[in-house]
Amino acid sequence: MRNLFIVLIISLLYIPKVVSQINCSRYYPLEEGTSFEYTSTNKKGKIESTANYMVSKVNNSANTTVAEMTINLSDKKGKEIIQSSYNITCTGSGVKIDFQSLMAGDMIKQYHEMDIDVALTGTDIELPNELSIGQELTNANVTMNISMAGMNMKTIVNMINRKVEKKENITTISGSYECFVIYSENESQVMGIKRTYPSRLWLTEGIGMVKQESYKSNGDLISTTTLTKFNK
Repeated sequence: MRNLFIVLIISLLYIPKVVSQINCSRYYPLEEGTSFEYTSTNKKGKIESTANYMVSKVNNSANTTVAEMTINLSDKKGKEIIQSSYNITCTGSGVKIDFQSLMAGDMIKQYHEMDIDVALTGTDIELPNELSIGQELTNANVTMNISMAGMNMKTIVNMINRKVEKKENITTISGSYECFVIYSENESQVMGIKRTYPSRLWLTEGIGMVKQESYKSNGDLISTTTLTKFNK
């Protein structure tokens, strides 16, 4: 379960943060009901998991929009692993993820059924509307404290050294896109063991993430996540 949490948190740095207020976000779709399918493969190109995202609800108030994104994560055999949702806040300058909302719904239910107490804290991930090559982006982090059977465990994920590297044209199964490439290092600490996983994100206007690659600290590829379906 801790490994799934790390995968989910890292994915949320890149997966579309969708809103419905005109001009609120340059990079993401604007309609409620928009859906995305992302397929993750290992370094050999074999499918490991599939994630389906949908904009399920949008609320506008003054200059702020709050959108709810639902997630269904399945393993390589198509068996559902996790079902959850989280909130996105958007203003005219960009978007932020509400980490507290990550533990809502089915995820909390699963922990309670196992008699596990969970506390989640962190700082929002931010992505501004205005991006340029060489631009440094704000770091983010999230901490999950788990208590069960008299044991306490802490998982920390720090998203650091975020930077816009370049612009690049890429083609995937879902189409061809002009993208900004954003580099970051995702540092996880589980039970005192620290690991760092560099990653790159290909981000395009009007959709969000098209592709994301994760690497070992030596630069070897670990996995690739690619947009395989997109519907508005």
